[in-house]
Amino acid sequence: MTRVGNFLIPVDDLGRAVAFYSGALGLGVKFRDGDRFAALDGGGVTVALVGAEEQVAGRVGAPSYQVDDLTAAVAALLDAGAALVRAAEAGPHETRAVLRDPSGNVFVVYSSL
Repeated sequence: MTRVGNFLIPVDDLGRAVAFYSGALGLGVKFRDGDRFAALDGGGVTVALVGAEEQVAGRVGAPSYQVDDLTAAVAALLDAGAALVRAAEAGPHETRAVLRDPSGNVFVVYSSL
């Protein structure tokens, strides 16, 4: 099963970004991992604010899809025309890979640890 896990938004200052998104937009903070990552409730999709250390997709917004089997998902995506940007690697909470779809859009697939 694949589902949208979150939408990654790269930020320069995580504290300032959390204050903006939670204060100005009213998104509830689900959790924060130091200056690397903050998960906010986007009403069905998690808005993931990512500091420099967690900007695995670069400085662009990118959807992140949770999959049951990362290896199988990456293989299927490559067979379907995706391009690998970053091979599977362990993050602090998941194993993830970064790809580009056939139109050049960056996205992340991940499996929880």
